[in-house]
Amino acid sequence: MRILVTGGAGFIGSHIAEAYCAAGHDVAVVDNLWSQGGGRLEYVPPQAQFYKIDVREEALARVFSDFRPEVVCHHAAQHSVAISAREPEHDARVNVLGLLNVLRNAVRTGTRKIVFASSGATYGSPEVLPITESTPQHPLSPYAVTKLASEGYLRFFNAEYGLDFTALRYANVYGPRQDPAGEAGVISIFLGKFLRGEGVRIDWDGEQTRDYVFVTDVARANVLALDRGPAGFYVIGTGVRTSVNRIYDELCKVTNRRPEKSYGPRRPGDTRDNEFDASLARRVLGWEPQVELDEGLRHTADFVEATTA
Repeated sequence: MRILVTGGAGFIGSHIAEAYCAAGHDVAVVDNLWSQGGGRLEYVPPQAQFYKIDVREEALARVFSDFRPEVVCHHAAQHSVAISAREPEHDARVNVLGLLNVLRNAVRTGTRKIVFASSGATYGSPEVLPITESTPQHPLSPYAVTKLASEGYLRFFNAEYGLDFTALRYANVYGPRQDPAGEAGVISIFLGKFLRGEGVRIDWDGEQTRDYVFVTDVARANVLALDRGPAGFYVIGTGVRTSVNRIYDELCKVTNRRPEKSYGPRRPGDTRDNEFDASLARRVLGWEPQVELDEGLRHTADFVEATTA
């Protein structure tokens, strides 16, 4: 199968591109290698064709015309909640207009399906946990607003043009290649500070919880979605809530370090708790998480230590 992965040099996208290559597919990667996005050329699988292009650019049309993808796995995005709060216009240009450029070219060149990286952030702070596909979506950040708007465009292109899609609403994804110097991903940010001997700041009181899902489990969901879940939305999480304070304690064990910690105010757009029930993904996609938190933290710490030494 010919698969185009947008954002395929980034944290999640590169793991997905690797998984597609390992499954024997013909893969091309589009990424603009934006410094704040974490994309790196060395993360692109050597078997994949690479195009250094922004998904908003007209040049994307040439990639579609040349490669003729059967499926597009769309992971190119402005993914930071903090950046989205500061620069909502930029966030919308990348996440909404970039998606529209992908969708129009997909229709033009006969692409069969879009596998889309949505987000659990679209749910905001739900009154009832765990989150399922039927939980009302009330986004609390510009980033989450763009992901919810993107889901609407997927529905429109499916109804109007017959373009199939599977949208995956991720919990908090972590793992190797997440940028420890970035603004998203508390685990990688903490690890970077731990290994540099710096103190860490915990926003809010640290008792806010997240559902942390390892990146290779997410990549496997994207492989399964190639031929499953038509015109569907699926939450991808572990069903386990973990506080930021516990993440700090677990990382102390993994790294044998205990840096000084301090507490700051709640970040704009941050939600209190989340937990995801992935039962539908289990039934329809055949997906379930396989990597436990302690194992995932060890893998992530090993990678950060190796790349920051």
